[in-house]
Amino acid sequence: MIAVTTAGEFSPYGLSHWLAVGVFAVGAPLVVHLGRTQRTTARAQLFSRVFAATIVVVSGADLVYEAVPPTLERSVPLHLSDLVPLVAAYALYFRRAWAHALAYYWGLVLSTQALISPALTGPDFPHANYLLFWGSHLLAMLAAIYLTWGLGMRVDWRGYRLAVAVTLAWAAVTMTFNGVAGTNYGFLNGTSDTVSILDVLGPWPWYLLPVAALLLAVWALMTWPWVRLRDRDRAP
Repeated sequence: MIAVTTAGEFSPYGLSHWLAVGVFAVGAPLVVHLGRTQRTTARAQLFSRVFAATIVVVSGADLVYEAVPPTLERSVPLHLSDLVPLVAAYALYFRRAWAHALAYYWGLVLSTQALISPALTGPDFPHANYLLFWGSHLLAMLAAIYLTWGLGMRVDWRGYRLAVAVTLAWAAVTMTFNGVAGTNYGFLNGTSDTVSILDVLGPWPWYLLPVAALLLAVWALMTWPWVRLRDRDRAP
């Protein structure tokens, strides 16, 4: 189904939304193929670093776009979607396990929500509003896929605990800022202005409990197969 919207305005499930979904559908197997074919060559490091630099440029431009003109509601980089691309870029460039873990859990669960219920309003394709939003989200997701299924980086229960701890720390800081500034970064102090899964999980603050439970369960399910595979490979 293609939604009908005001000319020039982005609409969920409109043509430009499906365009972004299509880019992801094509890009995911492509980066996996590139990672696997280049894994043992020097080109893998070059590609990873170019990939990282591209993410930094796009996400940096997105942060600048949101900061001009500066407002408390939009200009502070406290959404997880502001942090995921930077963590993914770090993981690509330095191949650190902790950064890969955050990119894996955040990028493949939280950033992918943009494909289902994008929190995007304003000018549509090809406006910078559209290109920067989708560029930062899609590149972060593709980076996590490239690192995991392309280059073969893995997560374990240590990475799971790290992601939980960092996410809790982020939530505490962000909720405190929201309470003081009257903002709603991370949608921790209220649902988003656009339709999202939060709308069916109850009113604030009660929806935070099922969201936390879902994250813990889904992240655990995303960890268990890799740990099981590692243990099987180590078995005599």
